[in-house]
Amino acid sequence: MRRFSPLFLALAAVLTVGSAAQAQSVTRMPLSAPVELTGQTGGPESSTCGNINPAAGQVVRITEPFASLDFKVQSQGDYTLLITGPGGFRECVFAHNYDGGVIQAPGLLNQGEYQVHVGDRRGESHPYTLSISQ
Repeated sequence: MRRFSPLFLALAAVLTVGSAAQAQSVTRMPLSAPVELTGQTGGPESSTCGNINPAAGQVVRITEPFASLDFKVQSQGDYTLLITGPGGFRECVFAHNYDGGVIQAPGLLNQGEYQVHVGDRRGESHPYTLSISQ
């Protein structure tokens, strides 16, 4: 039988996917298996993390004081991962030739709501898969 710490058992991550018109929510407590989401890279807004869609592709809500989450993105092109959150939190990770086409961004996140954008430095649009795990 697997044993989890009380903090791990109390963590609730809510993921909202897509546009407001067709939003879907997935709640898992705890995240016993990775959550996989899909979307399109890029968008009309130019940022220091490439061209992104101003509306976050996903929103992750952390309900405990802190949580260890791993974000992994796989796509084509010159894509980026931008995560913004409370207290000015901002992390931008670029895909590189040596990473095999996969961006990995592990992190310890404080309680709050985080916006996840998958951008593209060339302004292109490609399908992506985002995996979030604990």
